[in-house]
Amino acid sequence: MTAAFTICFLTALAVTTLLRLWLARRHVRHVDANRGVVPDAFQATIALEAHQRAADYNICKMRLAMVEILIGSLFVLALTLGGALQALHAAWSAAGLNGLAHGVSFIGSVVVLGALLDLPFSLYRTFAIEERFGFNKMTLKLFAIDLAKAALIGALVGLPILLAVLWLMEQMGPRWWLYVWLLWLGFNLLALLIYPIAIAPLFNKFTPLADAPLRERIEALLARCGFRSSGLFVMDGSRRSAHGNAYFTGFGQAKRIVFFDTLLDKLAPAEIEAVLAHELGHYRHRHVWKRIAAMSLASFGFLWLLGGLVDAPWFYEGLGMTARSTAAALVLFALAIPAFTFPLTPLTSAFSRRHEYEADAYAAQQAGAGDLVAALVKLYRDNAATLTPDPLYSTFYDSHPPAAARIAHLRSA
Repeated sequence: MTAAFTICFLTALAVTTLLRLWLARRHVRHVDANRGVVPDAFQATIALEAHQRAADYNICKMRLAMVEILIGSLFVLALTLGGALQALHAAWSAAGLNGLAHGVSFIGSVVVLGALLDLPFSLYRTFAIEERFGFNKMTLKLFAIDLAKAALIGALVGLPILLAVLWLMEQMGPRWWLYVWLLWLGFNLLALLIYPIAIAPLFNKFTPLADAPLRERIEALLARCGFRSSGLFVMDGSRRSAHGNAYFTGFGQAKRIVFFDTLLDKLAPAEIEAVLAHELGHYRHRHVWKRIAAMSLASFGFLWLLGGLVDAPWFYEGLGMTARSTAAALVLFALAIPAFTFPLTPLTSAFSRRHEYEADAYAAQQAGAGDLVAALVKLYRDNAATLTPDPLYSTFYDSHPPAAARIAHLRSA
């Protein structure tokens, strides 16, 4: 059984890695092949120079992503069959740790190794690619401060949750996975509630929307849509990036609408209203709760599966570990499961794209399809979004419909 599982894991990892690299290569070739001509739907609104800049930007990002895919797969192999996890597990045991302290230290060291592996890619993405195309506003000092804040918040929030999970796994018997699932659901709901008011302000400054005519226009839209929020805020997104966006976050009394200052600088009032109407469409169609429900079902299934694997010797040995512990089971499962589930990615992407179409239709009813089209075209142009993604790549990865299909859908409305 051990050898069969090892072969199954290696096959899944190889197939997933090659598939991801092949999709990325297809995407690069498709974008490059269509670089010289602006698609018909955008010829009147986007200049060839802007289209070519977007193509070059996306190709650069995709080439870096291909390196990340390859290095990430090698990292998984090194940790599992390469023996790194076994060595870490033994090292913390040799240091005299056991029980929960051993489990937290073991998982924490794996997280740190993953963060260190990701750091060069993050630096290159920010200070090379984003800088080259004029999007980066980040300084090295701010990057380091953000990194330190994220690490501190991760420790303050993540360590108690990890301790609770490991304790439940060890104390709750065969049904531990059900208790962990309930804890995970509660934590995610609590995070949705406190993130807008306690976490996000640690990284960005949020100020009430000061533009009185725009605020009145938006409040009229909120009244039409029956949406109540705790406020309209502008986020200093320009402090880190030239990209623009808008979103609403939280639930209950913590709901708030947030505009990037970069978005307000680029769009006309009617276009801002249309973008917000799209976001309200997600609220009206209960997309947030539907996604939470989908996430809950998926996590239920994964934890149930892990509950059946945690006591199976072949699961550990097949992934290169002789030691057995709840912490080792969590790490091995987290490393192995993406190799088996990646072929399901198109299903989650299609689920998300369906929500985007529904939100677009709602915005067309509440604010006008033409204004949303105008806003999207500006955002595609200013954010250097590709207008010509590879169709198969888009099927796997894109949470939003391709630009041409989305615009055509809105214009038909």
